[in-house]
Amino acid sequence: MNRFPDKNVLVTGGNSGIGFAAAQAFAAEGARVVITGRDRASLDAATTRIGPQALAVSYDSAQPGSAHALAAAIAAQGLRLDVAFMNAGIAKFAAFDAVTEALWDESFAVNVKAPYFALQALLPLFNANSAIVLNGSINAHIGMPSSSPYAASKAALVSLAKTLSGDLLGRGIRVNVVSCGPIATPLHGWDATDPAKEPPGAAQTRAQIPLRRFGQPREVAAAVLYLASADAGFVVGTELIVDGGMSQL
Repeated sequence: MNRFPDKNVLVTGGNSGIGFAAAQAFAAEGARVVITGRDRASLDAATTRIGPQALAVSYDSAQPGSAHALAAAIAAQGLRLDVAFMNAGIAKFAAFDAVTEALWDESFAVNVKAPYFALQALLPLFNANSAIVLNGSINAHIGMPSSSPYAASKAALVSLAKTLSGDLLGRGIRVNVVSCGPIATPLHGWDATDPAKEPPGAAQTRAQIPLRRFGQPREVAAAVLYLASADAGFVVGTELIVDGGMSQL
């Protein structure tokens, strides 16, 4: 398939894991892809692997003014956006009685505030008939112990898929969210240089997944590309869950 010829796509956190897989998949289907990350070396390596359609922009959402700096960097390339996959985020866990205000604030700052205000700054750059995909998590639904700040921040993104759709549909922009279960990425302890080597605790997690395996980044990327494509032109404000049945069965 070649669903994104001459389209410009932004993938935050596109230098590793799900973001990198999505960026590769968008580029393979004809898109010019802007990837962001904090580490310049990994950004450059990812850009080389994706190919000449990729452009890397250093972006640290924790820095003041970062949202407008990101928008300015994309505009400086003469680009307008057709798709944004707001993928970058953190996952930090602690028991309820050990959660600090700092952990809570960091979770919401990175997972909710950063993509929200990045999209606000990027809004003038979106073309009509564009798509935004937010990266949620099944933790918003399953009540896993020690996950409260992370789960609450991801639940906020599920809500934003609906409210931002209400705000932006008149501009021709659809907003949806993809929510993953355990995926074989560094977030779950998988070493990208040796993906066959399971991290500690993998067997226990796998036992909770009806399909009895971790998902692969490419499987999430396929869901993201669907939501971003014209094939999903009638899909608005919804959540696509990619978790091997973990939250459903």
